[in-house]
Amino acid sequence: MVPYRPDLILVQEQSWQDSATREMLERLPGIETRTIHALDGGPYTKNTLILMRYPARFLRRCQGAGAEVCCNYFVVSYAWNCHLECTYCVLQSYLTNDAMLVCTNIDELLKEVTDTLGESPNRTYRIGTGELADSLALDHITAYSKKMIPLFATFPNGILELKTKSDQIANLENLDHRGHTVISWSLNSSGICRTEERQAATLEERLAAAVQCQQWGYRLGFHFDPLIHYEGWETEYREVVKMVFQAVNPEKIAWISLGALRFTPHLRDSMRKRFPESKIPYGEFIPGHHGKLRYFRPIREDMYRKMKSWIHEAAPGVTVYLCMESRLVWERSIGASPGNLGETLNKVVSG
Repeated sequence: MVPYRPDLILVQEQSWQDSATREMLERLPGIETRTIHALDGGPYTKNTLILMRYPARFLRRCQGAGAEVCCNYFVVSYAWNCHLECTYCVLQSYLTNDAMLVCTNIDELLKEVTDTLGESPNRTYRIGTGELADSLALDHITAYSKKMIPLFATFPNGILELKTKSDQIANLENLDHRGHTVISWSLNSSGICRTEERQAATLEERLAAAVQCQQWGYRLGFHFDPLIHYEGWETEYREVVKMVFQAVNPEKIAWISLGALRFTPHLRDSMRKRFPESKIPYGEFIPGHHGKLRYFRPIREDMYRKMKSWIHEAAPGVTVYLCMESRLVWERSIGASPGNLGETLNKVVSG
């Protein structure tokens, strides 16, 4: 995978007071850098990196809602947008600025996490950074993993999940994580990786990075999300499940999640315009209760049922859960009730 390198860097005026700004610029020598007074809509491309201060709270709950089972996950975002250009990515309809944005007031983020974990020592928090940007694809520039992983190691009630489609793991070596960080990869079939995730690390590169992180003592996570239904999906997804368990030790896997493709009508229109060669937006979908388009329930249940069987055929003890699905789908597809899902996933790591 080719590491991201911008053509232009814009620094919000207030960000010059942050040491993170200077550190990132030292890692990107020779790139034109300008100061801006305020963030505007551009026009920019993803070749532009904007360094800015975030004025609001960083930490918040994941947006699971309605009839879907929520796992009590928290997200903390310090970057917005992704250069990996997956055709189905929700960010292309969610964000209004095409530039890559990184927050420089990382010390405020770390204090917010510290205060939250410290104020509730009897409550376990699983906190991820991969909602609005890839957790590690810019880490060779930000090095924020070197700040966050040691912080979580000091809190027995904190679990950090870094979710990625990259192989940018160099900064993770020799960090004192004490088992409180899970490194996760979003995976898909070889065909989907090749045609719909073309600027991400290859499937083989992601698994090689997982093997290395396992050797460094990290617990691993894998997210088959979105699962995409197409002719021959069974053969290709079964093969990638086989590849996972040929590569890594199942005892080092914290969890595996399954989630079927879902998107807004607006995103489908964007996909057709930006990626006319993609066949994904031309499948059969129905609107869900949240307004998103998704596969018919029997199709989703069949995919989950088969994926779970292939996973547990190779590793019966691995925790498998569904993302953004109802209790009914849980029971009909994987034959289990989620119960208190958040508590279950917390115990997988914290013991």
